[in-house]
Amino acid sequence: MFQVKMGKQKHIALVAHDNRKKDLIEWVSNNREILSKHFLYATGTTGSIIAKETNLPVRRYKSGPLGGDQQIGARIIEDDIDFLVFFWDPLEAQPHDPDVKALLRIAVLYDIPVASNVATADFIFSSPLMDKHYNRYIIDYGTRIKRKY
Repeated sequence: MFQVKMGKQKHIALVAHDNRKKDLIEWVSNNREILSKHFLYATGTTGSIIAKETNLPVRRYKSGPLGGDQQIGARIIEDDIDFLVFFWDPLEAQPHDPDVKALLRIAVLYDIPVASNVATADFIFSSPLMDKHYNRYIIDYGTRIKRKY
């Protein structure tokens, strides 16, 4: 296991499927003050809407179906993103579902907090840990696979 330090200012990725963009924009608007203290990243369309609606600076990647989910995943692997707020649509299959699954898998592998709905995002962002340094512990799965129970 190895440790990754999160600073007081967090790097937060914001992603939403089409049917959940309105929910995410509303959540970001309601939490604008908290989010303004951190660094924000988003997939293409979602990031454009967030920036326009809230005037928050957002580093934008490609649209999810065009590789944005994979770009966010790569930033997680490189320890450039600390949080993932991903309001995904549980009722509609997405053409890029394998990319979505890969992004969520990477978030778990790299011990990134993930909020997939408003309640989870509210609980995470109201945590006293949001204003502190925090150490994530990443499991060395290569070693773990080789060990016996």
